[in-house]
Amino acid sequence: MRSEYDFSKSRKNPYANRLKRQVTIRLDVAAVDYFKDIAAELGMPYQNLINLFLRDCAVHKRRPVIQWPEEPPKQSH
Repeated sequence: MRSEYDFSKSRKNPYANRLKRQVTIRLDVAAVDYFKDIAAELGMPYQNLINLFLRDCAVHKRRPVIQWPEEPPKQSH
């Protein structure tokens, strides 16, 4: 490898802005802590881990299984 490289003729990646989009989402504490713990074990930022997980879900067309709690039967008075 060279000790120095000449970047004077280089240009910025025109697709760089399209690679990632900053968004604001609200996540519960348990979810964030879960990903932070795993990310610490892997030695990576937890945001990257969440992104990898979500991208994997998108690529494989995984959909969440949501089970809403059943409403208790209504009592008549």
